[in-house]
Amino acid sequence: MMKSKIVLITGASSGIGASTARRLVNDGHKVALTARSEEKLASLVHELGDDVAVAFPADATQYSAIQQVVEDAVAHYGRLDATFANAGVGLSAAGTENGDVDEWDTMIDINIKALLWTAKATLPHLKQSQGHFVLTSSAAGRMSIKGSIYGASKWFAYGFGRNLAEEMAEWQGRCTTICPGMVNTPFFDEPKEDKLQPEDVAEAVSYALNADPRNNVREVFLMPSKMG
Repeated sequence: MMKSKIVLITGASSGIGASTARRLVNDGHKVALTARSEEKLASLVHELGDDVAVAFPADATQYSAIQQVVEDAVAHYGRLDATFANAGVGLSAAGTENGDVDEWDTMIDINIKALLWTAKATLPHLKQSQGHFVLTSSAAGRMSIKGSIYGASKWFAYGFGRNLAEEMAEWQGRCTTICPGMVNTPFFDEPKEDKLQPEDVAEAVSYALNADPRNNVREVFLMPSKMG
């Protein structure tokens, strides 16, 4: 029988994060949710049930804030078994020459620093439970895309995930890097109905977390069946 896990999800208020929360609760796990939108988190907790979900609104780009979230989550549930570092943002201006440096600054804070802060804050607790760290990179982090600063940030996430997996393996911890292609989320201004859906990524996270402990699923690479 599968053991119920306590899972912290960042970027949990919508899209992939919210879909993953629903999937994991359906799997029998309990979730601690964090994002900046208090209203959206409260609505998701109401939907899932406060016996299996709790919300701690915070800005994941601030280390002290994410550290407090982790402490509050552990105080609430008593332990932490897994983390899904999902917070991320894209760019409206493409390329290097025409890029917006203020957008770059924001993106680096969320896509890189928030990932690092989440790992640093949760690893001591995951070490105690021989737990699991899951992170969202991207297909863009596995291939070269002309002038993509966003892709470069996801290259960082991809490399960090691979390196973290080696670090965690020393104490039988597991680390999984999720690399989805285009996903139909609020990330885009227009719907992308023919692309991956948030539920597809949630399914990948579920697969990795629910794998037998002997099976360290290091990477899940997802692409839409319909290309173009």
